[in-house]
Amino acid sequence: MTLETRTLSQRVEARATADGQLVGGVGIAYGETTDIGDSFREVFAPGAFRNALSADILALFGHDRNRVLGRTTAGTLRLREDQQGVHYEIDLPDTTDGRDLAVSVGRGDITGTSFGFRAIKETWDDTVEPPLRTIHEALLREISPTADPAYGDTTIALRSLDAARKERRSSNFSHAARRLRMKISLDLKGRE
Repeated sequence: MTLETRTLSQRVEARATADGQLVGGVGIAYGETTDIGDSFREVFAPGAFRNALSADILALFGHDRNRVLGRTTAGTLRLREDQQGVHYEIDLPDTTDGRDLAVSVGRGDITGTSFGFRAIKETWDDTVEPPLRTIHEALLREISPTADPAYGDTTIALRSLDAARKERRSSNFSHAARRLRMKISLDLKGRE
């Protein structure tokens, strides 16, 4: 399974708490179809991350695994899901990255959220142009406030499309071969 990243241009909010700064927003929107690199469209089905939110998920600065802002197992990243999608809150650390993020969100320089995931269960509709990928279940690996709320590198996802098409062709070939064997078997029995 390949890690894929997506960026959502929902508004990120920053606010002060008794213990410091907090940022959050909608990290993943359900039911919103999005173009992926002009190659296909993608939508997350409601509940796609339902089974993933109890895992050890990181909040990262710009997808950089060396710049951790929070973590679910530490209680510094909180996630909740509803019909709209997955919402998050990060208790920002008193570090350069934490302070910089609070300032950048407050000024409106960082306005979006990106996330890294692995698709577990997906379907493809190749009858429409461009093809539509619906993700029914996925693992969430990380969530990152981002300055550029546009979809990132989709070459990984394009390989996913190719893999799905190859799998479908292989499955269709296997079904056709099985039908042919059954027909031959029935024909031979009929000649006895």
